[in-house]
Amino acid sequence: MAQHDYDIANQSFPAFRTDLNGVLEAINTSNSGTSRPSGAVAGTIWLDTTSATTPTLKYYDGADDISLATLDHSANTVNWLDSSVSFDIVSDTSPQLGGQLDVNGNAIGDGTLELLKFSETGSAVNEFTIANASTGNNPVLSATGGDTNVGIEFTTKGTGTIKFNDLAYIPQQALTSSSNAVAWDTQAKPNAYHLTTENTTFSAPTNAVEGAFICVEINYNGSHTIAFNTIFEFAGSTAPTFTSADGKTDILVFKYNGAIWQEVGRTLNLSES
Repeated sequence: MAQHDYDIANQSFPAFRTDLNGVLEAINTSNSGTSRPSGAVAGTIWLDTTSATTPTLKYYDGADDISLATLDHSANTVNWLDSSVSFDIVSDTSPQLGGQLDVNGNAIGDGTLELLKFSETGSAVNEFTIANASTGNNPVLSATGGDTNVGIEFTTKGTGTIKFNDLAYIPQQALTSSSNAVAWDTQAKPNAYHLTTENTTFSAPTNAVEGAFICVEINYNGSHTIAFNTIFEFAGSTAPTFTSADGKTDILVFKYNGAIWQEVGRTLNLSES
């Protein structure tokens, strides 16, 4: 690595040869040094070797140096410093983002056909988070963001429908009683079961959404009585006579109309095995 002032004076041949070799070495090493070459003029490109493992390629514009890129000797890569530089990442088998990827209104695809399109909301605070998973676990698509409660919406185009090629289900979750009352968060547990431990009443559900369906499977662990808050409306406006027998099961389904939970289905006196 070397630098030269690129000024070869009139001199004897041995000195001339030494001076010429110095110029050639400076050219061959890209004017490498820890500071700008003394003979730099507008247009001179030189390699700043202040960092021996990641030197910086610079361009002298006649007044200041412009840093073009750092050269990573360990990874054998070039890291362009100007964000407007266009590059092809095909040869980079593990590209990484140093910040957000701005798609600039474009879609992701094969160059001709669109695969994934993004639409940004200027005031957005919520987004999707996609997480992969280890063996035996499912990858997860989650709604995340600045709001406390964030849902997910699916919208088809025109008369299109949402199709599931495999079983779609809502996991069944337990409801427990306390002081003869069952609290039911219908957002968290729309498909629920209750194993009786005492005579109990189902309280008015929380987080009700108009049009939502909920289901409860009541498993009698003893001869316990069951009752429901008046917000539950049964067929004929009359609650059924629940089985209330040890080892039996009752199943009830309700739909919320914005004011009350209307019964839409019941199956009583089922055996548990």
